[in-house]
Formats: sequence, C-alpha cells, structure tokens
Amino acid sequence: MDEILVCRNLYMSYHGTQALNGINLELPKGKVVGLLGPNGSGKTTLIKLIMGMLTPESGEIIVDGKPLSAETKSIVAYLPDKNFLPQGKTVKQAMDFYCDFFADFRRDRAEQMLVNLGINPEQKIKTLSKGNQEKVGLILTMSRDAKLYLLDEPIAGVDPATRDYILNTIISNYSENATILLSTHLIADVEPVLSDVIFLNRGNISLFGGADELREQNGKSIDMLFREVFKC
Repeated sequence: MDEILVCRNLYMSYHGTQALNGINLELPKGKVVGLLGPNGSGKTTLIKLIMGMLTPESGEIIVDGKPLSAETKSIVAYLPDKNFLPQGKTVKQAMDFYCDFFADFRRDRAEQMLVNLGINPEQKIKTLSKGNQEKVGLILTMSRDAKLYLLDEPIAGVDPATRDYILNTIISNYSENATILLSTHLIADVEPVLSDVIFLNRGNISLFGGADELREQNGKSIDMLFREVFKC
C-alpha cells in the first residue's frame, strides 16, 4: 500500500460546532505534508483523531493499511501542541521513559542531538528555557523510527533561530519512507521543507496538492497563496 494514511468522510463537532466536515484525505509514504490553516480550522482535531485520542462522529481512519488500533499507534509518533514533558524529571529520565514505552526509540540518536545542542541530560526539564524544552520534546519525538509523525504546531512560540533548528531536526531525522504531517499557521517558516500542503478551513479541505505544482500553477509561494485563500 502506497498510502500511510487514509481518512474517509470524517465528521467531528464540539457542542454543536462543526470541527471537521466530511474530510477525505490520502497521504502517500515518504512526504513532508503541511497541514495549514488559521487557528480554529480543525488541524488539532484531525491530528487527535488520527492518534485515536478522539473518536469521530462518523467516518474511518486507516494507518498503513489498518484501522486504528494499538498496532497502528505503535508506528505513529506524536508531538502535541502543548508542552508534555514531566517538569520534575530530568532529560535523561524522560529518555528512560521513551526507551521503556516505545520499542522504536533510538536513544543514541536522542543523545547525539542533545550533545549537539549542549543540553545536559542530567538537567531537570523545568530548569530549561522554553526553547530548549521545545527542542527536547521534538528530539524525543523524532528519535523514534516511526512510519508517521504527527507534529502539532512544533514551531509556535519559539524564536526564529529555534525554528530553524527544529525544522532542520525534523528533516534530518526521519526515514525517507516515513511521512510527516506538520500542522502550523506559520507558513513562511515551514514552506521550504514541505513536499505537499493541505489547506484546512473551518473543517473543510480547501486545497491539497504538491507544493511545487501549486507554486507553478499559481505563480505564487505557498505563503502568498495561503494569505490569498484565507485573506490574511
């Protein structure tokens, strides 16, 4: 099967407000896909459905040819949009947890990235700066040999230099056969790394295609196209 992810007719609402409105989506293997849209467009809802953290009102999700299950969750690496690190633990203890919980966790990869950043693994997470906490969260996620990475706003709230590091880490630490679904509204920052883009607007996919093809067809960058579609 060439698709790592298939979503069919996904509907989801909260308290009478439609969050996703019949989403149909197929993502091939070996892509870096931008899930792009303004705040409230449904990006986090879609990611949480793919993770199995939410249950759709209707529709189905297939990961690597199988319905959502413990087996599919084991091949998906997830970086949430909020800090998930245990503040009272050290970086080393967080790595210990990942080693115990994820069979595909590459500790050697994580340790090398920490060395590159000058982060002491014996340091407590709560003593790290916000940017370094963001980096540690990303390192833990990207040190897994997953087939699908779901990254929810991985560069929000950090400085430009940290954004560059995060994007470089994403691109240089995943298998060429894996797929990354990267949710963000900071289009200009992520555009250089994207192979495909999805524009999500009020729970609907308004545009989906290859980044190069969209730029050629429209004579505009993805960022400019996004601003036109969403009137930013």
